[in-house]
Amino acid sequence: MGFNFRHAFGRPIKIINDAAMQALGSYQGGRMLFLGLGTGLGAAMIVEGVLEPMELAHLAYKKGKSYEDYLGLRGLKRLGKKKWRRYVAKIVKALKDALEADYVVIGGGNSKKLKKLPPGARLGDNTNAFRGGLRMWKQPP
Repeated sequence: MGFNFRHAFGRPIKIINDAAMQALGSYQGGRMLFLGLGTGLGAAMIVEGVLEPMELAHLAYKKGKSYEDYLGLRGLKRLGKKKWRRYVAKIVKALKDALEADYVVIGGGNSKKLKKLPPGARLGDNTNAFRGGLRMWKQPP
């Protein structure tokens, strides 16, 4: 907070979170929702090329718990893989419908624990974050 990175490094800088960077690298047009299943739940949406990092993870879901409590690592450990996968499918569909996304990209380390993907979703890859980093510099400031 308040640290001048540009001055310290003597170079222009851009700061972006991991979910937004992977979303940028995964984007293939239209309205895309990115969900990163990892320690927590990362989220970003891109609509017609405009990136919006989101904090869906902390929204209340049910039983006093958040989306992150169900889809993040805590949820995976508490629910077990089978039940966790069912919640992933249910929540991905609900968020896709509510946000009117054309498609959902599911990334993050725990995405590999899914046996099958929900309809309208495709698997992301952490390497897309590199592509996202390059695309970020093509975005207006």
